[in-house]
Amino acid sequence: MAEPEILTTVVGSYPTPDWLKAYPSTPHLRDATMVVLRTQELAGIDVVADGELYRFDVNHPETNGMIDYFIGQMDGIDTAITARDIAEFRRDEQLRYRRRPAGVVRSEVGPGTLNLPHDYESFRDLTSSALKFTSTGPHMLSKVLLDQHYGDRAALAMAIAEVLREQVAEIGARVVQFDEANIPGHTEDAEWAADAINHALSGAPGETAVHVCFGNYGGQTVQKGEYAALLDFLNRLNADHLVLEFARRGYDELSVLRDLREDIGVGLGVIDIKDNGIESPEEVARHLENADRILGRGRVRYAHPDCGFWMLQRNVADGKMAALVKGRDLYLGRAES
Repeated sequence: MAEPEILTTVVGSYPTPDWLKAYPSTPHLRDATMVVLRTQELAGIDVVADGELYRFDVNHPETNGMIDYFIGQMDGIDTAITARDIAEFRRDEQLRYRRRPAGVVRSEVGPGTLNLPHDYESFRDLTSSALKFTSTGPHMLSKVLLDQHYGDRAALAMAIAEVLREQVAEIGARVVQFDEANIPGHTEDAEWAADAINHALSGAPGETAVHVCFGNYGGQTVQKGEYAALLDFLNRLNADHLVLEFARRGYDELSVLRDLREDIGVGLGVIDIKDNGIESPEEVARHLENADRILGRGRVRYAHPDCGFWMLQRNVADGKMAALVKGRDLYLGRAES
């Protein structure tokens, strides 16, 4: 059977089941990951993800492993942070969105115990569906660190990118996606951020994606910015498609993507993950129809939520996934009739 013109997928994270939080053993983690994958399959999601449950740390629930899981295992990054480190970190205007660094770069960055290929293999046999593997991107990771070694944030980002490039080279997922949630508020970083992301992407053997969002912490938007200001950055990326936030922001900026390079596919956020309300299939179909009208038929290749589901309750996330698939099917049924 031919694939749908627009594929459905998720961005990455899924709400951690309470029983896994209470008893985070390896067998329970495997069972929970199987539940996450099967839940997506039952909803009809085309390209599923593991839910990132193995990155959860009860000591750092606020980031759900988006940051600490990566930098906490890399060589050269110290997570024992002193008061002097914090004071130095706060003097950097670009970093004031955080109260303290996630780590301090004291020597050359290396992989350490980070083993993303092992993470992928640990759940690969739990599903026969097409898989997406997600990772925080090098720009985002570089922007949460106090650099006391490289003296140049672009060089730090490239060092992190090299670690990620080597690791994703061994991951055979259909899609490898890097998540970047700081760049919308810091377009002045566009050139070196894109260089680092492209270096990391160059290791992936399959389809590549970059998720650009405006932050999702406690249901709040963290970064301010506009897609028009991001267009140069987006056009610099060597990604097969983008995973973009629109449901929360509205679709007034969609026309900006008319100037996106034609070889870069558009992934459209049609599910608001900062709202507990479950969208109707008709609402999802209407947004897809509107995007095709503005950008041209075939420009949108993926439909997905704006961001990960980790801040929501499981029943809300499950309802939103079902609405996503039903809305996509409803639109394609209409468009092809």
